[in-house]
Amino acid sequence: MKKKSTQISLLVSALIISTSLYSADEISKRTLKTNYQEVYNEKPGSVENFRDMFLDGKFYGRLRSNTFYYAWEKETATQDSHLITALGGSVVYKSATYSNFDFTAGLYYTQAFFDDNSDPVNLLKAGKDVLSRFDNTNTGSKSMGVLGQAYISYKGIPKTELLVGRQLVETFYTKSNDTKMIPNTFDGIVIETKIIPDTTVKLGYLAEQKLRDHTESHSALMYGDSNSTSSNNPAWSENDDTAMHKGFTYTRLKAAGVDTEAPLIVGDLHNNSVENLKIDVSFYAVPELVSEMMAEANYKIKMGDFSIAPGVRYIKQFDNGGGDIGGATYSGTLAGISGQSGGYKNANSLDSQMLAARLVGNYANYKLNLGYSQVFDEADLITPWRGFPTAGYTRSMARYNWMANTKSYRVEVVRNANKKGVYTDLFVQMSILHTDADEAKGYFDENYYYVGFAQNIPSFKDLQWRLRLGYNDTKKVDADNLDGRFELNYLF
Repeated sequence: MKKKSTQISLLVSALIISTSLYSADEISKRTLKTNYQEVYNEKPGSVENFRDMFLDGKFYGRLRSNTFYYAWEKETATQDSHLITALGGSVVYKSATYSNFDFTAGLYYTQAFFDDNSDPVNLLKAGKDVLSRFDNTNTGSKSMGVLGQAYISYKGIPKTELLVGRQLVETFYTKSNDTKMIPNTFDGIVIETKIIPDTTVKLGYLAEQKLRDHTESHSALMYGDSNSTSSNNPAWSENDDTAMHKGFTYTRLKAAGVDTEAPLIVGDLHNNSVENLKIDVSFYAVPELVSEMMAEANYKIKMGDFSIAPGVRYIKQFDNGGGDIGGATYSGTLAGISGQSGGYKNANSLDSQMLAARLVGNYANYKLNLGYSQVFDEADLITPWRGFPTAGYTRSMARYNWMANTKSYRVEVVRNANKKGVYTDLFVQMSILHTDADEAKGYFDENYYYVGFAQNIPSFKDLQWRLRLGYNDTKKVDADNLDGRFELNYLF
C-alpha cells in the first residue's frame, strides 16, 4: 500500500505542477491523433548553459479514463462477458536543448476497476491492458505506475537525431499503440536521419520491450514459462502479446542454444523523390529466429478536388532457425509435435509471404479505402510489437488477419481526418471486414463491423472523447461478440 500511495502522490504532484505552469496557455502544447500518436505543438528551445536546460523545459500532462465492455453471444468457461474501466494519467517532461543534447522522461499511472470474482483476470479481453495481469495474480495489484519514457537525444549531426534509452518507437513493425493507459515502449538505440534528399531513414537496436500491461521490461521475442520464473502465470512475465509466437518459450530457446534476450533490430525508409509517389521499405530481424522485409508503393493521382491513390504492399518473411524451435504457427501448438502438420505445408518453417493492395479515394473531408490482403499458404507472420502487417489495408480494431492462407477484404469510410490531432468536427470511421480463413489451421471465417468516433469538445478543445464499437460475426460456434470502448483524454 505504501508503494501505491507513493506512486499516486508522485503523479498527482507532477500534474498539479504542470497545470499551474501551463493553465494560461491558449494554444494546446500537445494534441492526440486518432491513431493515438501524440503531436507536440510546443517544444522547448535551445539554451546556452546546463542550468537552463532544466529550467526552460516543459511539462506535458494527461488525464485519461478508459472503459471496455465485452459481450459474448454465449458465455462459457472460457468466454466471459465483462466490464472494466480504468483511471490514470501521465506526465512527460522534455528538457531544453543544450550543446545538441536534451532528454525526455515520462511517468504513467493506471488504476483498474473490475470485479475479479465475477470477471476473472484471465478472461479479460481488450481491457486486460489497463493493468498487469502478471502483477495482479502474484500480488493482487490492480494498478501500475511506471517510468514509460526515459531517453537522451543528440542532434549534433546535420538532419539527424540519435535517441538512447526507453522510448516510443514508431516504425512499420513497432508502435507505441497507446490505445489503453500506458504506451508500448522499447529500451534501445534509435537513429533517424533526413540527410538523403527526399528520404527519411530510421534504424533501431531494441534490446528490450515493455508492453502496455507490464511494469518491467522483457525480451522482445521470448514467451515465459515455468523455467523463466517461479511466479504464478509465467507466460505473462515476458512477451505475452496476442500475436506473440508462443512456441518461442524460454525452455525451447535455451534448449536450442538461442539467446533468450535477443534484440529486435528494425529499420524504415521513406522516399518521396518522385512527385506523388511514396515508397516505403521496412525490415526487422531477431537473430537466429526470424526476420521480415516489407516494400510498399502508393501513387496519388489528383483530379481537382478529388484524388485517388492505388497502393500495393509485399512482405517476405525469412526463417532464420525459429521454425524448428517454435513451428509455423504463432500459437506454438505444433512445436515439438512430430508428424503433426496442423494444416501447414511445412509445420517447421517460418518462411512466408503476404501481398496486399488498396485503392484510396479522397474528396473534401471524406476518404474511401478499398483494401485486400493475402497471406500465402506457408507460415503465420510473426509481428508481436504492435505494428500490424495489414494496417491501412485490411486491419480493423482488434482483428488479426495475418495467419497463413488467409484472405481479407475491407471497405472503410472516414470523415474529418486530421493530421494535427484536433477534431473540432466529429471524426467518424466505419468499416466492414471479411476474412476468409483456413479452417484446417484452426482459424475461422468472419465478418467484422466497426464504427469509431472521436471529437475534441469545441468549448474545451483539450478534452477529447472517443467511442469505438466492433462486432464480430464468425462461423465458429458461439464466438460472435461485441467489443465496446469509451475513452476520455484531457491534455494540458
